[in-house]
Amino acid sequence: MQKYIYDYNELNNVINISKYNSILVVCSKSSLNSFLLDYIKQCNSNINVFTDFNPNPLYEDVVKGIDVFKKNKCDLIVAIGGGSAIDVAKTIKAFSTMEENENYLDQQIIDNGINLLAVPTTAGTGSESTKFSVVYFNGEKYSIDDDSLLPNYVLLDPNFLTSLPLYQKKSTMLDALCQAIESYWSINSTDESKKYASEAIQLILKNYKEYIKENKEVYLDMLKAANYSGKAINISKTTAAHAMSYKITSLYGISHGHAVALCLPHIWKYMIENIDKSVDPRGEKYLDSIFCDLDKLFNTTSHNETLKKLDEIYKEIDLKFSNIVEEKDLDILTGSVNENRLKNNPVFLEKEIIREIYSSLR
Repeated sequence: MQKYIYDYNELNNVINISKYNSILVVCSKSSLNSFLLDYIKQCNSNINVFTDFNPNPLYEDVVKGIDVFKKNKCDLIVAIGGGSAIDVAKTIKAFSTMEENENYLDQQIIDNGINLLAVPTTAGTGSESTKFSVVYFNGEKYSIDDDSLLPNYVLLDPNFLTSLPLYQKKSTMLDALCQAIESYWSINSTDESKKYASEAIQLILKNYKEYIKENKEVYLDMLKAANYSGKAINISKTTAAHAMSYKITSLYGISHGHAVALCLPHIWKYMIENIDKSVDPRGEKYLDSIFCDLDKLFNTTSHNETLKKLDEIYKEIDLKFSNIVEEKDLDILTGSVNENRLKNNPVFLEKEIIREIYSSLR
């Protein structure tokens, strides 16, 4: 069971009462000047900061983090940052008690009892509420999935969003919105995951205008929305929009949330027009009811009206949503999509359709 904290001053109760001997703080370089680091040092002077990792974390990055963890005999990990920092911290925790002379990815994860405290500084991935992490090995993306990766403690403090650049606010918010929408229609969805996804969508639609105006009064609600989004995909996992986004990010240097948001409306439109190709075992009528639920969440009366409303939201957010993909890259993009990651999608997407969707982003 996760424990949630909403004021960083409460961390003293976590760190001091438990009497940790040594703390590994995993954070991005941009978080080095965070007041939170100073506060943690006041709670426990024996902290070791690890920042040597990439935005798309490499296996080698994690190995370096494990080395710091072991050399300093750490017994608590604190992750401060976005999805990358939290993913690195999760993976260090999972691998830190494994056999050093074997590839960690080939070994079974066993819960080692090491506590992990996650402090998200973006309202996006919801990584603090999932049992997943991602690492790249020899250029290939590996998803790690184990219940023990779920952080023990989560600090949701809106103060950490204050210094987040506006582009990152927009793109991470879009990631949370897309995750929640995808979770809602995923073939793995449950009543519980749909409840979390619904909460996330409603909070984002209610607050996005003020959030992109950088109104601090809505920051906590956006953190909660991202957290609900993470809880939703923790059950259902993501679908085609995420599967198609990764190569866009690596080829064109746009953020993950931005890339997912590019793909999602085109996939949504295709599914609405091809409900008869549903692969969800609950059937075609069920899938249509899901799209009707999403209409209600967007306060519209038809599927097409919902798509139009999403387009209006995109215009308000004011990011580039066209002329992204280059024709010369269409085959590379199409071939990059992992078919296993498409299996959660409720409508089957053939390679020709995937190529057409990428082509529409030119």
